[in-house]
Amino acid sequence: MSTEEPKRPWEQQLRDAATHLETDLKNVVKYINDEVVPGVRRNSSEALRTAAAELHKLASRMDDHARRSSAPPPPPPKDTSKP
Repeated sequence: MSTEEPKRPWEQQLRDAATHLETDLKNVVKYINDEVVPGVRRNSSEALRTAAAELHKLASRMDDHARRSSAPPPPPPKDTSKP
């Protein structure tokens, strides 16, 4: 005779779900390693160059804005009319 209690249906369903999740997770990891990572490695240098160019443009705009903000305000117009 078995001393183990029979499993309740919800416990078995939970075990089955965990097994399916584990299998799905393994498949996702395999897909990422086999399909995504090689593509990223192939295109990463180009992506970095593009990001660097965009960062350079942003830095230039920030410098321009800082120059405009720190420039002294223009002098007020002189009043040419005499009373």
